[in-house]
Amino acid sequence: MIDLYTASTPNGWKISVMLEEIRMPYTVIPVDLGKLEQKQPAFLAINPNGRIPAIVDRSNGDFAVFESGAIMIYLAKKSGKLLPRDDKGESQVIQWLMFQMGGIGPMMGQANVFYRYFPEKIQPAIDRYQNEGRRLFEVLNGRLAGRAYLCDELSIADIANWCWVRIHKWSGISVDGLDHLQAWIDRLAARPAFQRGIAVPVSIDYEQIRQTAQTMVQR
Repeated sequence: MIDLYTASTPNGWKISVMLEEIRMPYTVIPVDLGKLEQKQPAFLAINPNGRIPAIVDRSNGDFAVFESGAIMIYLAKKSGKLLPRDDKGESQVIQWLMFQMGGIGPMMGQANVFYRYFPEKIQPAIDRYQNEGRRLFEVLNGRLAGRAYLCDELSIADIANWCWVRIHKWSGISVDGLDHLQAWIDRLAARPAFQRGIAVPVSIDYEQIRQTAQTMVQR
């Protein structure tokens, strides 16, 4: 059994969508970011960095894993799903997972801050992160030309990137003209496991996301 410590954010959705897709039993432990529960000693014992998501694998000696990408790799290897077993296939998936971890997530996260939440509108910063986000979207669009998924089959790379790209409007980043990317977004959004995963721990609208993120910015 997996204990999932999470909140309704793109990084949190990455793990709940994955757990739903692989049908691995898990218990949801919501973390209230507004109350700074992620900074309390009990949570810091699981994730010293004080960020969600984190898991505790009760079936493996209460083994704790933090950092969303590391959690996805751990669960993929534990389940034997969503990550190829051959070296080249595994490397390809991890490359696109790292693309999200090192590019899509940070750029969209900063776009969210400067476009939506920062009290002063600093246009060069907004332009910088939105333009870089759009460039990364174009990379994904090129990769998806003639492909249903980022690699040969649905993988953790698709889940990780989709959980962020799906909120592109909130970041102020257009997907106009990126037909392959738009089709991929819709294709994955139609999967029942993805629909269930983004409702964990609660279904949240963009106003709720704004309030949560504003609290985090003001810390």
